[in-house]
Amino acid sequence: MAVVIAALLLASCAPPAAPPSDTFATPDGEITLAFAVASDMRDYAADDRRYFRGVAERLHDGGPGVFMVSAGDIDPPDVVYQTLTTYVSADYGWFPVVGNHEAEAAADMDFIRAFDPGGAYVPENLRSGPVGTESTTYSFEADGIHFVILNEYFDGISDTGTDGDVTDATYAWLTDDLANRTAETALVFGHEPAFVLPDIETGRIRHEGDSLDQYPSNRDRFWTALEDAEVTAYICGHTHNYSVKRFGSVWQVDSGHARGLGDTGAPSTFLMFYATTAGGLWLYPYRMDTETNTYELTLQVQLR
Repeated sequence: MAVVIAALLLASCAPPAAPPSDTFATPDGEITLAFAVASDMRDYAADDRRYFRGVAERLHDGGPGVFMVSAGDIDPPDVVYQTLTTYVSADYGWFPVVGNHEAEAAADMDFIRAFDPGGAYVPENLRSGPVGTESTTYSFEADGIHFVILNEYFDGISDTGTDGDVTDATYAWLTDDLANRTAETALVFGHEPAFVLPDIETGRIRHEGDSLDQYPSNRDRFWTALEDAEVTAYICGHTHNYSVKRFGSVWQVDSGHARGLGDTGAPSTFLMFYATTAGGLWLYPYRMDTETNTYELTLQVQLR
């Protein structure tokens, strides 16, 4: 009996089995750019594949694209970046977006301000944001797509001066940036959703009334600017719930959370984006099956 008990204890303490290593599905045609989005892994980037490490390992095995954008709540960001460079690739690119938890933590903001956008990946046509948020708001281009990274906590003076909002200074810089881009396709990233939606599977809803919808006139002005500039999608986080919906001519993609088993109210999620030579842009979402701790492809969406 003692031997049996000892064996059971050893089994319960053993690390989870490695996830499947099959290559990701991709759209038909030639892929010009592949990149990932994973967000809100805050406090769960430790060395345990049941959490964000499991996302990184699945990306490594499936084909991670050339970089990841993380739409905020990446606290502590140095640990997230270490997880990516350890379990995806040492030269994997990363573009962190300021979330509300980073804006509240001086050490996190110091890291993000000092971090070269992209890390080992060198972006094209990098343009800094307005004075006061030069290193936490910026744009760049990659293989024919214009990317905009917004710090929604910039009040016009301090890059941690407000709660989630698109203030006058951010709006002025954004409209100018979009008007002067050279790439036709444009994607904008910020932490907080413009429209708070329930998780597409579980129906859970969080942060309604304290996201960009807290300032409806600024939110509506922001969305009109995206439509006028023919932006394809606004990609965000904050709610920990995955959703995708078109509002007018612009898609909102809430990337959910990438905490693995750290948040069981909605499945852990990461997203793959694929641009094709035909001008298409596809979203391939992967969500965690909590019974097997594996990430499964769900309904793909053609954004463009």
